[in-house]
Amino acid sequence: MAIRTILNKSDEALSKLCKPVEKFDEKLWILLDDMAETLKKADGAGLAACQVGILRRAVVIDVGEGLYELINPEIIETSGTQYGVEGCLSCPGEWGYVTRAQKVKFKAQDRNGNWYEKEVEDLFARCVQHECDHLDGKVFTRLIEEYVDAEEENSK
Repeated sequence: MAIRTILNKSDEALSKLCKPVEKFDEKLWILLDDMAETLKKADGAGLAACQVGILRRAVVIDVGEGLYELINPEIIETSGTQYGVEGCLSCPGEWGYVTRAQKVKFKAQDRNGNWYEKEVEDLFARCVQHECDHLDGKVFTRLIEEYVDAEEENSK
């Protein structure tokens, strides 16, 4: 495994639509393993492949329930709303309040190409939405309703 460089929000790759993963092979497995290691080192909750310069629909998420790999994820149902602070590994020091769905049901493929569905809520739901936005070329700063002082957020 290797730590990959996380792109900054100014990198144009983050504004591009990611292509579906079609090959479930060792190259994908290496990418997923590297993304997991990069996420852990950065102390983040989620990371999309485009954030490490790979324009494919792959995401890793770890919100304390273990690592989840979402390949070609699709949000199929949402309910409720939550308003909370978000940050992004591609936007160091930027924090802001964003409204998201409280609960999300998604389907995705695992590293072997098998489809699965999962219902999540709270932080996990926020992360799924945030990372799926990345796959569609959207950085969370476009959704910020109110910015948070970075020093104030880091002192919490």
